[in-house]
Amino acid sequence: QVQLVESGGGLVQAGDSLRLSCAASGRAFSSYAMGWFRQAPGKEREFVAGIRWSSGGTSHADSVKGRFIISGDNAKNTVYLQMNSLKPEDTAVYYCAGASRYINTLRAATRYDYWGQGTQVTVSS
Repeated sequence: QVQLVESGGGLVQAGDSLRLSCAASGRAFSSYAMGWFRQAPGKEREFVAGIRWSSGGTSHADSVKGRFIISGDNAKNTVYLQMNSLKPEDTAVYYCAGASRYINTLRAATRYDYWGQGTQVTVSS
């Protein structure tokens, strides 16, 4: 069984930074891509950022572009999300996701096989 475990969430003020981490554990897990999604209360889960290991290519949602950066270590099946200039509207539960096979888009949650339990990020104004 593969488990994705997120860490790094917390309560911060607007303008602050946080770094989320996600590590895969369990049986041997070779991922094609990993991503970050978030879900705010009363809203649908939305794409934040994703990375394809084969090319190193990344994608970021327009709402976080220029503020958030996804990076990672494929050999360690670990992915990070550096979040800068946080805003109150960034408040949400952040989920890590992994895709074990090729996916044609990083932005669709349904393409991913594995999910973490989520970590809360709260940004106060």
